[in-house]
Amino acid sequence: MGGNSMSPDASTGLDEQISQLMQCKPLSELQVRALCEKAKEILMDESNVQPVKSPVTICGDIHGQFHDLVELFKIGGKCPDTNYLFMGDYVDRGYYSVETVTLLVALKVRYPQRITILRGNHESRQITQVYGFYDECLRKYGNANVWKIFTDLFDYFPLTALVESEIFCLHGGLSPSIETLDSIRNFDRVQEVPHEGPMCDLLWSDPDDRCGWGISPRGAGYTFGQDISEQFNHTNNLNLIARAHQLVMDGFNWAHEQKVVTIFSAPNYCYRCGNMASILEVDDFKGQTFIQFEPAPRRGEPDVTRRTPDYFL
Repeated sequence: MGGNSMSPDASTGLDEQISQLMQCKPLSELQVRALCEKAKEILMDESNVQPVKSPVTICGDIHGQFHDLVELFKIGGKCPDTNYLFMGDYVDRGYYSVETVTLLVALKVRYPQRITILRGNHESRQITQVYGFYDECLRKYGNANVWKIFTDLFDYFPLTALVESEIFCLHGGLSPSIETLDSIRNFDRVQEVPHEGPMCDLLWSDPDDRCGWGISPRGAGYTFGQDISEQFNHTNNLNLIARAHQLVMDGFNWAHEQKVVTIFSAPNYCYRCGNMASILEVDDFKGQTFIQFEPAPRRGEPDVTRRTPDYFL
């Protein structure tokens, strides 16, 4: 399979880059370009429903909160000692989208079997031009090249993952156009996130207390009730849908009689929401443990008053 074996020299170079990134120091534009070329080779081999083995630690939104990602690795364990599955939204909102997404992509290239990175609704050209990643790339590199390199790479990220054939993981939620996992496997995912349709729904939809399908207040995707998730789980022999996408104050939130769980891994979202973050550890025996964590100590982030966070993004 392309890109999954690496020469010792390449490994050493990548280890040095990861070490630099862990200190919150960005790579050069040339290094980013080379890294994303390697990542593309690896991601092209992955399925729209990427199979993942346990043990694995499942994570929600990060949103450029780099120091909180480092805290997550302290609490959950370093990669590759711990296997990770991230469910999207690495960029926008926080101050360190560049360092955050570069680190996760570098870990993917270095340890392709140990980390899975799914696409979120923010891994798109349109959204990142509004919510911070584009402007951050301009500020840190002086041009939009790195933004373009990453947004081109985002098109290759898998849309969903399946842990031990039982836990279906994705950023957003279900779609009225999708009954089976096989229909997702047949998508052509290599494109900008569409404004509507099944691929859009997977990245934008939310569970709801009301039954059936509803119009989403986000303006994209749908809301779906317990009847919908129960039917989807039954049809596809699933025990659980794990997803991210929504700020939840405890870091995780059960819905639909514990058939759906929301995981959010950006503590004190936007540096002001006061929420806990969490990760979900699935052990060798498929046992599930949530670990909550608080923000890392702040290290000289600029004291910028952000606009009121839009909880729907």
